[in-house]
Amino acid sequence: MKGVLFVSHRRIRVFDTTLRDGEQSPGIALQPDEKVEIALQLERLRVDVVEAGFAGASPGDFEGVRAVSGALTSPTVASLARTRFEDIDAAAEALAGARRSRIHVFIATSELHMERKLGLEPQQVVEQARDAVAYAASLVDEVEFSCEDATRSDQAFVARVCRVAIRAGATTINLPDTVGYALPFEYATFLSNVRREVPELREVTLSVHCHNDLGLAVANTLAGVHVGAEQVECTVNGIGERAGNAALEEVVMALNVRSDYFATATAVDTTEITRASQLVSQLTGYPVQPNKAVVGANAFAHEAGIHQDGMLKDERTYQIMDPARLGARTTLPLGKHSGRHAFARACAEHGVELVGDELTAAFRRFKERADAGGVVALEDLFEGVSA
Repeated sequence: MKGVLFVSHRRIRVFDTTLRDGEQSPGIALQPDEKVEIALQLERLRVDVVEAGFAGASPGDFEGVRAVSGALTSPTVASLARTRFEDIDAAAEALAGARRSRIHVFIATSELHMERKLGLEPQQVVEQARDAVAYAASLVDEVEFSCEDATRSDQAFVARVCRVAIRAGATTINLPDTVGYALPFEYATFLSNVRREVPELREVTLSVHCHNDLGLAVANTLAGVHVGAEQVECTVNGIGERAGNAALEEVVMALNVRSDYFATATAVDTTEITRASQLVSQLTGYPVQPNKAVVGANAFAHEAGIHQDGMLKDERTYQIMDPARLGARTTLPLGKHSGRHAFARACAEHGVELVGDELTAAFRRFKERADAGGVVALEDLFEGVSA
């Protein structure tokens, strides 16, 4: 299929949480039909897991999870749940129509969270994790267990909780950087150490879920993949709590473009990435910043004259991705930094052939207009050319 990377590399599963963690961005409240519309696009994108919401959080979220469960035919559908049995029951009921269902159970493991938020002793956390995972495993196809605030937790305690969760039936273990605290090397070391202490992790899927508080969510996610993580948790456009989550499009394309380094592959159809980005922006009301990697309006725009000249000779000079593989295209906007070559080409593409002194004079007038500020619109360009 066009845009899908098929190589004999380690397979990385893509867990999309746009409809759960992404929706937790302030001001976003997706209706069930909107969740279904996004979920169907995620299915076209070929993600492996769609986390459709937190069924126990509200009646609306329950209906959203249920609607997505009934609409999808390929991905696993997941719902978040605390270790409370009522949360797990709500998730299982909402997921009943899914082709393949997953309950994502979480509980905090850092000393700060256990003491100040939960008011629980470490042993109580261990017991709740064990009981909740075992109960969830009796109700659905898969159980993912997350140690909330793992990167600020005692490593030995995280290892202990992971062993208990795996014995209870967890099929995926997620060690999230919940508050975006970790640095890439630090996160990689933490994951490697836990894997060494918990040999049972080799029998399940190790997942990474990173937040962007220090702008390191994608870097940390990739660091996790580098040391053996088999699932990445992302959101389209990087939306999510506070500064957001690891951006799906950035993680996927980093693994794609640098498959030589990571020796990994995803099943994502990259030609659907731009459509997914635009749909999520439209339905959430969260605009995509122009300089956003991969999907921003400027991601494949080249204004500088030196860059435009190189692009006209060989696009590989200044582009490491083929925009067509993302459902996007290259643009050469005309502005104060544009060169003569790109200016002449733009004129020719719109039926105005300029050569010699005529081109020199028109280019001079164009530069004067461009120096006034901003990108020069085509009508301004031709007004300058014909003057």
